[in-house]
Amino acid sequence: MAKTSESGAFVEKFILQPTSSSQQLPLSGLTFAVKDIIYMLKHGNRFDVDGYVTGFGNPDWKRTHSAATLTAPAVLDVLEGGATCVGKTIMDEMAYCINGENIHYGTPTNPCAPDRVPGGSSSGSAVAVGAGLVDFSLGSDTGGSVRVPASYCGILGFRPSHDAISTSGVIPMAQSFDTVGWFARDPTVLNRVGRALLHLPNVNPVTPSQIFIPEDCFSLSSIPSARTTGVLIKSIEKLVGGSILKHVNLGDYVKEKVPSLHHFMAKGNDHAYNIPSLAALSSSMRLLQRCEFKKNHAEWLTTVNPNLGPRLSKRIWDAVRSPEENIGICRSVQTELRAALTDLLKDEGILVLPTVPGDPPKLQTDLASLEVFRARAFSLLSIAGVSGFCQVSIPLGMHNNLPVSISLLAKHGSDAFLLNLVEAFYDTIQEEAGFAEKFTN
Repeated sequence: MAKTSESGAFVEKFILQPTSSSQQLPLSGLTFAVKDIIYMLKHGNRFDVDGYVTGFGNPDWKRTHSAATLTAPAVLDVLEGGATCVGKTIMDEMAYCINGENIHYGTPTNPCAPDRVPGGSSSGSAVAVGAGLVDFSLGSDTGGSVRVPASYCGILGFRPSHDAISTSGVIPMAQSFDTVGWFARDPTVLNRVGRALLHLPNVNPVTPSQIFIPEDCFSLSSIPSARTTGVLIKSIEKLVGGSILKHVNLGDYVKEKVPSLHHFMAKGNDHAYNIPSLAALSSSMRLLQRCEFKKNHAEWLTTVNPNLGPRLSKRIWDAVRSPEENIGICRSVQTELRAALTDLLKDEGILVLPTVPGDPPKLQTDLASLEVFRARAFSLLSIAGVSGFCQVSIPLGMHNNLPVSISLLAKHGSDAFLLNLVEAFYDTIQEEAGFAEKFTN
Protein backbone atom coordinates (compact mmCIF):
# COMPACT_ATOMS: atom_id res chain seq x y z
CA MET A 1 0.00 0.00 0.00
CA ALA A 2 1.19 3.53 -0.73
CA LYS A 3 1.97 5.78 2.23
CA THR A 4 -1.05 7.88 3.11
CA SER A 5 1.02 11.07 3.06
CA GLU A 6 1.88 10.37 -0.55
CA SER A 7 -1.61 9.45 -1.75
CA GLY A 8 -2.44 12.86 -3.24
CA ALA A 9 -6.14 12.09 -2.96
CA PHE A 10 -7.39 15.44 -1.66
CA VAL A 11 -7.80 18.76 -3.39
CA GLU A 12 -9.00 20.36 -0.14
CA LYS A 13 -9.11 19.07 3.43
CA PHE A 14 -11.51 20.22 6.16
CA ILE A 15 -13.80 18.78 8.81
CA LEU A 16 -17.56 18.79 8.34
CA GLN A 17 -19.28 17.31 11.37
CA PRO A 18 -22.45 15.20 11.20
CA THR A 19 -25.70 17.07 11.70
CA SER A 20 -26.44 15.14 14.91
CA SER A 21 -24.14 14.23 17.79
CA SER A 22 -26.01 10.97 18.44
CA GLN A 23 -23.81 7.88 18.49
CA GLN A 24 -26.75 5.64 17.56
CA LEU A 25 -26.89 6.64 13.90
CA PRO A 26 -26.00 4.07 11.21
CA LEU A 27 -22.88 5.92 10.04
CA SER A 28 -21.69 7.24 13.42
CA GLY A 29 -17.92 7.14 13.76
CA LEU A 30 -17.30 6.82 10.02
CA THR A 31 -15.32 9.34 7.98
CA PHE A 32 -15.82 10.12 4.31
CA ALA A 33 -14.55 12.25 1.44
CA VAL A 34 -16.42 13.84 -1.46
CA LYS A 35 -15.49 14.11 -5.13
CA ASP A 36 -14.89 17.69 -6.26
CA ILE A 37 -17.95 17.57 -8.50
CA ILE A 38 -20.42 17.82 -5.63
CA TYR A 39 -21.65 21.07 -4.05
CA MET A 40 -21.07 21.57 -0.32
CA LEU A 41 -21.58 24.31 2.24
CA LYS A 42 -19.00 24.79 4.98
CA HIS A 43 -21.36 23.82 7.75
CA GLY A 44 -23.24 21.08 5.94
CA ASN A 45 -26.76 22.41 6.41
CA ARG A 46 -29.22 23.39 3.72
CA PHE A 47 -29.21 27.17 4.19
CA ASP A 48 -25.67 28.26 5.05
CA VAL A 49 -24.44 30.84 2.50
CA ASP A 50 -20.76 30.11 3.16
CA GLY A 51 -19.94 27.41 0.62
CA TYR A 52 -16.97 25.70 -0.99
CA VAL A 53 -16.20 26.32 -4.65
CA THR A 54 -16.60 23.10 -6.59
CA GLY A 55 -13.60 22.76 -8.90
CA PHE A 56 -14.70 20.06 -11.37
CA GLY A 57 -11.06 19.01 -11.77
CA ASN A 58 -9.96 22.22 -13.50
CA PRO A 59 -8.51 25.47 -12.06
CA ASP A 60 -10.24 27.64 -14.66
CA TRP A 61 -13.59 26.14 -13.71
CA LYS A 62 -12.93 26.93 -10.06
CA ARG A 63 -11.76 30.46 -10.93
CA THR A 64 -14.89 31.26 -12.93
CA HIS A 65 -17.53 29.77 -10.62
CA SER A 66 -18.97 30.96 -7.33
CA ALA A 67 -19.12 29.13 -4.03
CA ALA A 68 -21.89 26.61 -3.51
CA THR A 69 -25.22 27.87 -2.23
CA LEU A 70 -26.45 24.42 -1.24
CA THR A 71 -25.17 21.08 -0.02
CA ALA A 72 -26.00 18.17 -2.31
CA PRO A 73 -28.71 15.88 -0.89
CA ALA A 74 -26.36 12.91 -1.14
CA VAL A 75 -23.89 14.62 1.20
CA LEU A 76 -26.68 15.64 3.58
CA ASP A 77 -27.90 12.05 3.72
CA VAL A 78 -24.59 10.69 4.98
CA LEU A 79 -24.02 13.64 7.33
CA GLU A 80 -27.47 13.05 8.77
CA GLY A 81 -26.54 9.37 9.02
CA GLY A 82 -23.77 10.32 11.43
CA ALA A 83 -20.66 10.38 9.21
CA THR A 84 -17.94 13.07 9.28
CA CYS A 85 -16.60 14.59 6.06
CA VAL A 86 -12.84 15.25 5.95
CA GLY A 87 -12.39 16.84 2.53
CA LYS A 88 -12.90 17.00 -1.22
CA THR A 89 -11.02 14.75 -3.61
CA ILE A 90 -9.20 15.15 -6.90
CA MET A 91 -10.94 14.07 -10.11
CA ASP A 92 -10.29 14.00 -13.85
CA GLU A 93 -11.01 17.29 -15.58
CA MET A 94 -14.72 17.75 -16.21
CA ALA A 95 -15.24 14.04 -15.40
CA TYR A 96 -14.14 13.25 -18.94
CA CYS A 97 -11.72 10.35 -18.45
CA ILE A 98 -11.50 6.99 -16.68
CA ASN A 99 -7.72 7.06 -16.13
CA GLY A 100 -7.52 9.30 -13.08
CA GLU A 101 -4.61 11.49 -14.21
CA ASN A 102 -4.82 15.26 -13.66
CA ILE A 103 -2.05 17.60 -14.84
CA HIS A 104 -3.27 20.51 -12.70
CA TYR A 105 -3.66 18.92 -9.27
CA GLY A 106 -1.55 15.81 -9.66
CA THR A 107 -2.52 12.17 -10.03
CA PRO A 108 -3.56 10.37 -6.83
CA THR A 109 -1.32 7.39 -6.08
CA ASN A 110 -2.90 4.00 -6.68
CA PRO A 111 -2.57 2.28 -3.27
CA CYS A 112 -2.31 -1.18 -4.84
CA ALA A 113 0.09 -0.33 -7.66
CA PRO A 114 1.84 3.08 -7.45
CA ASP A 115 3.14 2.85 -11.03
CA ARG A 116 -0.40 2.41 -12.39
CA VAL A 117 -3.26 4.85 -12.90
CA PRO A 118 -5.82 4.97 -10.08
CA GLY A 119 -8.76 5.09 -12.48
CA GLY A 120 -11.19 7.94 -12.90
CA SER A 121 -12.87 10.15 -12.97
CA SER A 122 -13.48 9.63 -9.22
CA SER A 123 -9.76 9.01 -8.70
CA GLY A 124 -9.20 10.78 -5.39
CA SER A 125 -12.31 9.29 -3.81
CA ALA A 126 -11.15 5.77 -4.66
CA VAL A 127 -7.59 6.39 -3.49
CA ALA A 128 -8.76 7.93 -0.20
CA VAL A 129 -10.62 4.71 0.59
CA GLY A 130 -7.97 2.37 -0.79
CA ALA A 131 -5.21 4.11 1.19
CA GLY A 132 -7.24 3.92 4.40
CA LEU A 133 -7.67 7.69 4.75
CA VAL A 134 -11.46 7.45 5.08
CA ASP A 135 -14.03 4.72 5.67
CA PHE A 136 -16.02 5.53 2.53
CA SER A 137 -16.23 8.20 -0.13
CA LEU A 138 -18.69 9.65 -2.59
CA GLY A 139 -18.05 9.85 -6.31
CA SER A 140 -20.04 10.09 -9.50
CA ASP A 141 -20.40 7.46 -12.21
CA THR A 142 -21.56 8.39 -15.71
CA GLY A 143 -19.59 6.03 -17.93
CA GLY A 144 -17.62 4.12 -15.30
CA SER A 145 -16.16 6.71 -12.95
CA VAL A 146 -16.81 4.73 -9.76
CA ARG A 147 -16.55 1.19 -11.11
CA VAL A 148 -13.20 1.67 -12.87
CA PRO A 149 -11.24 3.26 -9.98
CA ALA A 150 -12.76 0.75 -7.56
CA SER A 151 -11.36 -2.04 -9.72
CA TYR A 152 -7.95 -0.41 -10.15
CA CYS A 153 -7.59 0.40 -6.43
CA GLY A 154 -8.78 -2.97 -5.13
CA ILE A 155 -11.88 -1.76 -3.26
CA LEU A 156 -15.66 -1.99 -3.47
CA GLY A 157 -17.44 0.49 -5.73
CA PHE A 158 -21.21 0.81 -6.20
CA ARG A 159 -23.02 2.48 -9.10
CA PRO A 160 -26.71 2.71 -8.12
CA SER A 161 -29.70 2.40 -10.39
CA HIS A 162 -30.04 5.50 -12.53
CA ASP A 163 -32.20 8.15 -10.81
CA ALA A 164 -32.25 6.17 -7.53
CA ILE A 165 -30.17 8.85 -5.76
CA SER A 166 -30.65 12.56 -6.35
CA THR A 167 -27.94 14.20 -8.46
CA SER A 168 -29.07 17.65 -7.35
CA GLY A 169 -26.02 19.60 -6.31
CA VAL A 170 -23.76 17.56 -8.58
CA ILE A 171 -22.25 19.21 -11.67
CA PRO A 172 -23.86 17.36 -14.59
CA MET A 173 -21.80 15.49 -17.13
CA ALA A 174 -24.56 13.66 -19.03
CA GLN A 175 -27.86 13.43 -17.18
CA SER A 176 -29.08 10.30 -18.95
CA PHE A 177 -26.25 8.39 -17.26
CA ASP A 178 -25.12 10.44 -14.24
CA THR A 179 -25.29 8.72 -10.85
CA VAL A 180 -23.90 9.34 -7.37
CA GLY A 181 -21.86 6.29 -6.40
CA TRP A 182 -19.67 5.36 -3.47
CA PHE A 183 -16.60 3.41 -2.39
CA ALA A 184 -15.76 1.34 0.69
CA ARG A 185 -13.30 -1.33 1.80
CA ASP A 186 -15.85 -3.14 3.95
CA PRO A 187 -19.10 -4.59 2.52
CA THR A 188 -21.00 -3.74 5.70
CA VAL A 189 -20.00 -0.10 5.35
CA LEU A 190 -20.89 -0.21 1.64
CA ASN A 191 -24.35 -1.45 2.58
CA ARG A 192 -24.89 1.03 5.41
CA VAL A 193 -23.89 3.96 3.20
CA GLY A 194 -26.17 2.68 0.45
CA ARG A 195 -29.11 2.48 2.83
CA ALA A 196 -28.53 6.08 3.90
CA LEU A 197 -28.27 7.34 0.32
CA LEU A 198 -31.16 5.25 -1.01
CA HIS A 199 -33.35 5.66 2.10
CA LEU A 200 -33.74 1.90 2.40
CA PRO A 201 -35.16 -0.10 5.32
CA ASN A 202 -33.24 -3.05 6.72
CA VAL A 203 -34.37 -6.25 5.02
CA ASN A 204 -33.01 -9.78 5.05
CA PRO A 205 -30.81 -10.93 2.15
CA VAL A 206 -32.52 -12.82 -0.67
CA THR A 207 -30.79 -15.67 -2.50
CA PRO A 208 -30.45 -14.97 -6.24
CA SER A 209 -32.78 -16.95 -8.47
CA GLN A 210 -30.20 -17.15 -11.26
CA ILE A 211 -26.64 -15.96 -11.80
CA PHE A 212 -25.71 -15.45 -15.45
CA ILE A 213 -22.09 -15.73 -16.58
CA PRO A 214 -21.53 -14.38 -20.12
CA GLU A 215 -18.42 -16.18 -21.34
CA ASP A 216 -18.19 -13.88 -24.36
CA CYS A 217 -17.73 -10.88 -22.06
CA PHE A 218 -15.03 -12.62 -20.05
CA SER A 219 -13.24 -13.45 -23.30
CA LEU A 220 -12.52 -9.71 -23.53
CA SER A 221 -10.50 -9.85 -20.32
CA SER A 222 -6.78 -10.56 -20.12
CA ILE A 223 -7.16 -11.92 -16.56
CA PRO A 224 -7.20 -15.76 -16.34
CA SER A 225 -10.67 -17.18 -15.69
CA ALA A 226 -9.35 -19.00 -12.62
CA ARG A 227 -8.97 -15.57 -11.00
CA THR A 228 -12.41 -14.24 -11.97
CA THR A 229 -15.28 -16.54 -12.92
CA GLY A 230 -13.56 -19.50 -11.30
CA VAL A 231 -13.53 -17.69 -7.96
CA LEU A 232 -17.17 -16.67 -8.25
CA ILE A 233 -18.37 -20.11 -9.34
CA LYS A 234 -16.65 -21.83 -6.41
CA SER A 235 -18.07 -19.24 -4.04
CA ILE A 236 -21.63 -19.69 -5.31
CA GLU A 237 -21.35 -23.47 -5.22
CA LYS A 238 -20.21 -23.28 -1.60
CA LEU A 239 -22.85 -20.75 -0.54
CA VAL A 240 -26.05 -21.79 -2.33
CA GLY A 241 -25.18 -24.57 -4.77
CA GLY A 242 -24.35 -24.42 -8.45
CA SER A 243 -27.84 -24.99 -9.84
CA ILE A 244 -28.50 -21.24 -10.10
CA LEU A 245 -25.44 -20.68 -12.31
CA LYS A 246 -26.33 -20.13 -15.97
CA HIS A 247 -24.21 -19.41 -19.01
CA VAL A 248 -25.27 -16.92 -21.66
CA ASN A 249 -23.83 -15.30 -24.76
CA LEU A 250 -24.67 -11.71 -23.88
CA GLY A 251 -23.55 -10.25 -27.19
CA ASP A 252 -25.93 -12.46 -29.15
CA TYR A 253 -28.75 -11.82 -26.69
CA VAL A 254 -28.34 -8.04 -26.90
CA LYS A 255 -28.08 -8.14 -30.69
CA GLU A 256 -31.39 -10.02 -30.90
CA LYS A 257 -33.30 -8.09 -28.25
CA VAL A 258 -32.13 -4.51 -28.95
CA PRO A 259 -32.98 -3.91 -32.62
CA SER A 260 -32.18 -0.19 -32.50
CA LEU A 261 -28.51 -1.12 -32.08
CA HIS A 262 -28.37 -2.17 -35.72
CA HIS A 263 -27.89 1.47 -36.65
CA PHE A 264 -24.64 1.61 -34.67
CA MET A 265 -23.46 -1.83 -35.74
CA ALA A 266 -23.20 -0.47 -39.25
CA LYS A 267 -20.60 2.06 -38.07
CA GLY A 268 -17.51 -0.14 -38.07
CA ASN A 269 -18.08 -1.88 -34.74
CA ASP A 270 -17.56 -5.42 -36.01
CA HIS A 271 -13.98 -5.75 -34.75
CA ALA A 272 -12.22 -9.00 -33.94
CA TYR A 273 -11.10 -7.57 -30.62
CA ASN A 274 -14.60 -6.74 -29.38
CA ILE A 275 -18.21 -7.95 -29.25
CA PRO A 276 -20.04 -6.16 -32.09
CA SER A 277 -23.34 -5.58 -30.30
CA LEU A 278 -21.65 -4.31 -27.14
CA ALA A 279 -19.32 -2.10 -29.17
CA ALA A 280 -22.45 -0.68 -30.79
CA LEU A 281 -23.96 -0.19 -27.34
CA SER A 282 -20.87 1.76 -26.32
CA SER A 283 -21.12 3.92 -29.45
CA SER A 284 -24.74 4.72 -28.67
CA MET A 285 -23.88 5.64 -25.08
CA ARG A 286 -20.95 7.86 -26.05
CA LEU A 287 -23.01 9.68 -28.70
CA LEU A 288 -25.69 10.61 -26.18
CA GLN A 289 -23.07 11.48 -23.56
CA ARG A 290 -21.33 13.88 -25.94
CA CYS A 291 -24.62 15.52 -26.84
CA GLU A 292 -25.58 16.10 -23.22
CA PHE A 293 -22.07 17.19 -22.21
CA LYS A 294 -22.19 19.72 -25.04
CA LYS A 295 -25.52 21.13 -23.85
CA ASN A 296 -24.21 21.38 -20.30
CA HIS A 297 -20.77 22.88 -20.90
CA ALA A 298 -20.23 24.16 -24.45
CA GLU A 299 -21.06 27.76 -23.52
CA TRP A 300 -18.53 27.82 -20.67
CA LEU A 301 -15.85 26.10 -22.75
CA THR A 302 -16.18 28.47 -25.70
CA THR A 303 -16.39 31.57 -23.48
CA VAL A 304 -13.52 30.78 -21.12
CA ASN A 305 -11.35 28.63 -23.41
CA PRO A 306 -9.89 26.90 -20.35
CA ASN A 307 -6.48 25.34 -20.00
CA LEU A 308 -7.19 21.63 -20.49
CA GLY A 309 -4.75 18.78 -20.19
CA PRO A 310 -3.36 17.76 -23.60
CA ARG A 311 -4.60 14.19 -23.21
CA LEU A 312 -8.18 15.42 -22.76
CA SER A 313 -8.39 18.64 -24.75
CA LYS A 314 -9.10 17.13 -28.17
CA ARG A 315 -11.78 14.79 -26.86
CA ILE A 316 -13.56 17.55 -24.98
CA TRP A 317 -13.51 19.92 -27.95
CA ASP A 318 -14.64 17.09 -30.25
CA ALA A 319 -17.66 16.68 -27.98
CA VAL A 320 -18.42 20.40 -28.17
CA ARG A 321 -18.28 20.29 -31.97
CA SER A 322 -20.18 17.00 -32.37
CA PRO A 323 -23.45 17.03 -34.34
CA GLU A 324 -26.68 16.34 -32.49
CA GLU A 325 -28.02 13.46 -34.55
CA ASN A 326 -29.58 10.05 -33.92
CA ILE A 327 -30.44 11.00 -30.34
CA GLY A 328 -33.87 9.41 -30.70
CA ILE A 329 -32.24 6.12 -31.66
CA CYS A 330 -30.02 6.33 -28.57
CA ARG A 331 -33.13 6.73 -26.43
CA SER A 332 -34.67 3.67 -28.08
CA VAL A 333 -31.54 1.67 -27.33
CA GLN A 334 -31.85 2.61 -23.65
CA THR A 335 -35.48 1.52 -23.49
CA GLU A 336 -34.93 -1.73 -25.38
CA LEU A 337 -31.84 -2.73 -23.41
CA ARG A 338 -33.51 -2.15 -20.04
CA ALA A 339 -36.48 -4.26 -21.12
CA ALA A 340 -34.25 -7.02 -22.51
CA LEU A 341 -32.04 -7.32 -19.44
CA THR A 342 -35.03 -7.08 -17.10
CA ASP A 343 -36.58 -10.00 -18.96
CA LEU A 344 -33.33 -11.95 -18.67
CA LEU A 345 -32.68 -11.35 -14.97
CA LYS A 346 -36.25 -11.15 -13.65
CA ASP A 347 -36.57 -10.07 -10.00
CA GLU A 348 -33.61 -11.75 -8.32
CA GLY A 349 -31.24 -12.48 -11.17
CA ILE A 350 -27.60 -11.41 -11.31
CA LEU A 351 -25.39 -10.73 -14.32
CA VAL A 352 -21.66 -11.22 -13.78
CA LEU A 353 -19.16 -9.13 -15.76
CA PRO A 354 -15.52 -8.14 -15.77
CA THR A 355 -15.46 -4.61 -14.35
CA VAL A 356 -12.63 -3.78 -16.75
CA PRO A 357 -10.87 -5.91 -19.38
CA GLY A 358 -7.50 -6.20 -17.66
CA ASP A 359 -4.81 -4.62 -15.51
CA PRO A 360 -4.72 -0.91 -14.64
CA PRO A 361 -2.63 0.85 -17.32
CA LYS A 362 0.76 2.26 -16.41
CA LEU A 363 0.97 5.96 -15.66
CA GLN A 364 1.41 8.23 -18.68
CA THR A 365 0.61 5.47 -21.15
CA ASP A 366 -0.07 6.88 -24.60
CA LEU A 367 -3.82 6.80 -25.19
CA ALA A 368 -3.37 5.47 -28.72
CA SER A 369 -1.80 2.30 -27.32
CA LEU A 370 -4.85 1.84 -25.09
CA GLU A 371 -7.37 1.96 -27.95
CA VAL A 372 -8.34 -1.72 -27.76
CA PHE A 373 -8.40 -1.72 -23.96
CA ARG A 374 -10.60 1.38 -23.81
CA ALA A 375 -12.96 0.04 -26.47
CA ARG A 376 -13.42 -3.19 -24.55
CA ALA A 377 -13.78 -1.33 -21.26
CA PHE A 378 -16.57 0.90 -22.53
CA SER A 379 -18.33 -2.08 -24.12
CA LEU A 380 -18.49 -3.65 -20.66
CA LEU A 381 -19.25 -0.43 -18.78
CA SER A 382 -22.05 0.56 -21.15
CA ILE A 383 -24.22 -2.40 -20.11
CA ALA A 384 -25.15 -0.84 -16.76
CA GLY A 385 -24.75 2.67 -18.13
CA VAL A 386 -27.33 2.33 -20.89
CA SER A 387 -29.74 0.04 -19.03
CA GLY A 388 -29.61 2.10 -15.84
CA PHE A 389 -29.02 -1.07 -13.81
CA CYS A 390 -27.12 -1.08 -10.52
CA GLN A 391 -23.60 -2.56 -10.52
CA VAL A 392 -21.00 -3.30 -7.87
CA SER A 393 -17.29 -3.91 -8.45
CA ILE A 394 -15.83 -6.46 -6.02
CA PRO A 395 -12.07 -6.88 -5.47
CA LEU A 396 -10.61 -10.37 -5.96
CA GLY A 397 -7.11 -9.89 -4.60
CA MET A 398 -3.99 -9.51 -6.72
CA HIS A 399 -2.71 -11.22 -9.87
CA ASN A 400 0.89 -10.55 -10.90
CA ASN A 401 0.94 -7.87 -8.18
CA LEU A 402 -1.98 -6.00 -9.73
CA PRO A 403 -5.58 -5.80 -8.49
CA VAL A 404 -8.31 -8.03 -9.91
CA SER A 405 -12.06 -7.48 -9.71
CA ILE A 406 -15.40 -8.77 -10.86
CA SER A 407 -18.78 -7.03 -11.17
CA LEU A 408 -22.33 -8.03 -10.32
CA LEU A 409 -25.33 -6.32 -11.96
CA ALA A 410 -28.98 -6.40 -10.89
CA LYS A 411 -32.03 -4.92 -12.53
CA HIS A 412 -33.05 -1.30 -12.10
CA GLY A 413 -34.37 -0.68 -8.60
CA SER A 414 -32.72 -3.77 -7.08
CA ASP A 415 -30.06 -1.83 -5.19
CA ALA A 416 -31.02 -3.20 -1.75
CA PHE A 417 -30.95 -6.76 -3.08
CA LEU A 418 -27.49 -6.24 -4.59
CA LEU A 419 -26.06 -4.52 -1.50
CA ASN A 420 -27.32 -7.31 0.76
CA LEU A 421 -25.94 -9.92 -1.61
CA VAL A 422 -22.47 -8.40 -1.58
CA GLU A 423 -22.43 -8.26 2.21
CA ALA A 424 -23.66 -11.86 2.53
CA PHE A 425 -21.30 -13.36 -0.07
CA TYR A 426 -18.22 -11.17 0.39
CA ASP A 427 -16.26 -13.21 2.94
CA THR A 428 -16.62 -16.42 0.95
CA ILE A 429 -15.65 -14.67 -2.28
CA GLN A 430 -12.56 -13.25 -0.60
CA GLU A 431 -11.65 -16.66 0.81
CA GLU A 432 -11.86 -18.25 -2.64
CA ALA A 433 -9.97 -15.33 -4.18
CA GLY A 434 -7.22 -15.89 -1.62
CA PHE A 435 -6.96 -19.56 -2.56
CA ALA A 436 -6.83 -18.66 -6.25
CA GLU A 437 -4.19 -15.99 -5.65
CA LYS A 438 -2.03 -18.43 -3.70
CA PHE A 439 -2.10 -21.14 -6.35
CA THR A 440 -2.07 -19.09 -9.58
CA ASN A 441 0.42 -16.27 -8.89
